[in-house]
Amino acid sequence: MTSYDPPRPWIRSYADGVPADLAPVEGNLLDIVEASARDYPDAPALQFFGRTTSYRELMDAIERAAAGLQALGVTKGDTVGIVLPNCPQHIIAFYAILRLGAIAIEHNPLYTPRELRKQFEDHGAKTAIVWSKVVGTVQDFPADVAVPNLISVDVTRAMPLSLRLALRLPVAKARASRDALTERTTGALSWDRLLQTAALPASVPGPGTDDLAIIQYTSGTTGTPKGAMLTHRNLLANARQAQAWTPSIVRGHGCVVYAVLPMFHAYGLTLCLTFAMSMGARLVLFPRFEPAMVLEVTKKHPATFLPLVPPIAARLLKAAQDEGISLSGTEVAISGAMALPHELVVPFEKATGGYLVEGYGLSECSPVLMANPVAENRKPGTVGLPLPGTECRVVDPDDPTTDVAPGERGELLVRGPQVFHGYYGKPEETEEVLVDGWFRTGDIVQIDEDGFVRIVDRIKELIITGGFNVAPTEVENALRQHPRVADAAVVGLPSERSGEEVVAAVVLDGAGEVDTESIREFARGVLTPYKVPRRVVVVDELPKSLIGKVLRRQVRESLLSGSESVAD
Repeated sequence: MTSYDPPRPWIRSYADGVPADLAPVEGNLLDIVEASARDYPDAPALQFFGRTTSYRELMDAIERAAAGLQALGVTKGDTVGIVLPNCPQHIIAFYAILRLGAIAIEHNPLYTPRELRKQFEDHGAKTAIVWSKVVGTVQDFPADVAVPNLISVDVTRAMPLSLRLALRLPVAKARASRDALTERTTGALSWDRLLQTAALPASVPGPGTDDLAIIQYTSGTTGTPKGAMLTHRNLLANARQAQAWTPSIVRGHGCVVYAVLPMFHAYGLTLCLTFAMSMGARLVLFPRFEPAMVLEVTKKHPATFLPLVPPIAARLLKAAQDEGISLSGTEVAISGAMALPHELVVPFEKATGGYLVEGYGLSECSPVLMANPVAENRKPGTVGLPLPGTECRVVDPDDPTTDVAPGERGELLVRGPQVFHGYYGKPEETEEVLVDGWFRTGDIVQIDEDGFVRIVDRIKELIITGGFNVAPTEVENALRQHPRVADAAVVGLPSERSGEEVVAAVVLDGAGEVDTESIREFARGVLTPYKVPRRVVVVDELPKSLIGKVLRRQVRESLLSGSESVAD
């Protein structure tokens, strides 16, 4: 593959004040928190159910947590798991791990035991900082995946005292709320005990710019966990690119960022854990998205910057209209993970007086690659323009050495400072997607004369539902464990609510009728809720290639057409 520098027609479409390129980043991710603590020591860094933590307090907690981890034996290069919802302890844990030069690994706390165990089998972490409600799951891992250093986090400890007392009231509602948030644990070190260690000595060196910072898991197309290795440089660069894209948001000047997206996801991680901290922002943490909780904060601290997905934008807008609460003051909302309907953009922007723009990225790219300008020259239906310093090519997917003609469809290849260095422990998979410094996204796109990118198809068969990736193979394997399912094919079908919904076509074993809801119920015991098929369709047979591979594209087309048979 050639190493030439391709043209960048998108630069002329950049909004005023957005540079074409950025200077190479230096330092590490701790530097952005330290800079904010130095410049705005008493400013609120975190807000959780009304309780705030200043940047000075945040930095102190990071140093003490790092010292506690060091006392447990964590050293540079070690992998450390994080299994937490959005809460102050999550931010502290993330940066404490990095402070030691260790590698943070984010996990979905709602994963089933099987899903969580598969990731721990892959990275082998012997230390993990875990939500109290998940501690038992990790303790039940088999001996070869055991996590000897287990730190249990009670998220209610970060709430205001008045709310904590309310949760202890002997009434059913308080008990239910408390049970949803925390659980008693034994055999694990408490988070509070971890922080009782004296602050880490300044002589302990921090990580280097090109040291590995995180391993971000992405399902890929096979369902086998693949950990994208992202360095401090990758994540610093992506935070810097986000800053450059939004020049109207000024560092330290009342910036408010809402963490309604889960921070274990690459999208929420970069725009909340790193971008917000680099801006000296007030990061408002929501353990789950509930419109009422968000609107309550909006009354006093409207979001300067609001990362979201279309279903969240739609629910927030409807709730605000129903309750008569103004969204005015929400300056920039950026939407990703699925197509953003123009019919949602217009009323949302009218209600906020700000912008709602669509972007695009992948876990392997830290994750943001492009976004529509925060300006009037946005193009609905596109994912916008490549960020500063990001290069793109459109190539023949069957021959990635050959660029297609300008404006033609082809596979998107990208390179830039945010692009990852490969998959953890998987050199063959890495070689498949990294070619001469270019990352093969697996997405088919068109780039118009102004540089705007439109995604028209996916080579990958990943289903993206509600912003989360679902690997069809993983769901199919789970369905085949059902005693009456002989075969299964899983595809994504369009959904106004979630972008795509997971739909399964199954072949039964011929021993009589089966209630499809019972198949879905079976899947719930094996899979995270968002991976469970929304619909199960019973078919006589599945279309297959000459070598026996199920032709998912044909299955999808038949289901879309409403055909009774998917094997025509």
